[in-house]
Amino acid sequence: MSRLVYVLNGPNLNLLGQREPHIYGSDTLADVERACHATALHLKLEVHFFQSNREYELIDWIHEARGKAGGLVINPAAFTHSSIALLDALNAFEAPVIEVHISNVHKREEFRHHSYVSRRADGVIVGCGVQGYELALLRLAKLIGDKT
Repeated sequence: MSRLVYVLNGPNLNLLGQREPHIYGSDTLADVERACHATALHLKLEVHFFQSNREYELIDWIHEARGKAGGLVINPAAFTHSSIALLDALNAFEAPVIEVHISNVHKREEFRHHSYVSRRADGVIVGCGVQGYELALLRLAKLIGDKT
């Protein structure tokens, strides 16, 4: 199985470190990307890292990952609670998927408690800050390793 992992980030995550630091912390998305690449190197994974505020771009990257990537990490951000289209795209992706949320969505507004993406995810990591991405890569490395 491929050791390539797509890491997808949804809307407003380009503002990480600037937007609501009391909720999301002071690390930027560039910091998260560097940490993902460092973790991937240690785990002998290759990471393709993306962010978009556009739902269709996330869907296109999921389609691109089909048959190519051994796993996918996704922080769908606000699309978590609204996008059946993302769920449909993820259902067409045959490798493991780990959903990540920086904040503990269960301690926040009630509308954030529902995730369409969780219906497809093989694991969900919430409330671990940006370290959740590293935990997701660790889990994917295990899942990918178990299938080789």
